[in-house]
Amino acid sequence: MNNWKSDLIDYRRERAKESLEDAKLLFENKRFFSSVNRIYYGLFYEVHALLLGEGLKTSKHTGVMGLFQRHFIKTKRVNLDMGKFYSRMFEFRQKGDYGDFVKFEEEKIKEWLDTANLFIEEIEGLF
Repeated sequence: MNNWKSDLIDYRRERAKESLEDAKLLFENKRFFSSVNRIYYGLFYEVHALLLGEGLKTSKHTGVMGLFQRHFIKTKRVNLDMGKFYSRMFEFRQKGDYGDFVKFEEEKIKEWLDTANLFIEEIEGLF
């Protein structure tokens, strides 16, 4: 693997972990919209790193999601529930960032944080 490619993958994986740490801090400070945003980006960065490792790339969020579904969920390399979770977090991030009168329940966000950590662990097992 090219050194720049390996460096980029490592960078994306580190961003994923940092984003989840940020999500937890934001959650603890009752900054729920920002927490949901950071949960999604943690997943996004980890999936993007995984795709780069497979020689797959795209510049759009929906493209990353589509490649992930095609190459990892449909092939059962990643659990279907994790694929659904990633898709839901994309939708929630969109609603939280762009929607009006959106509310997220504290307990749900706590659950999403826990699932996001499991998601990252499952993806890390593929590297």
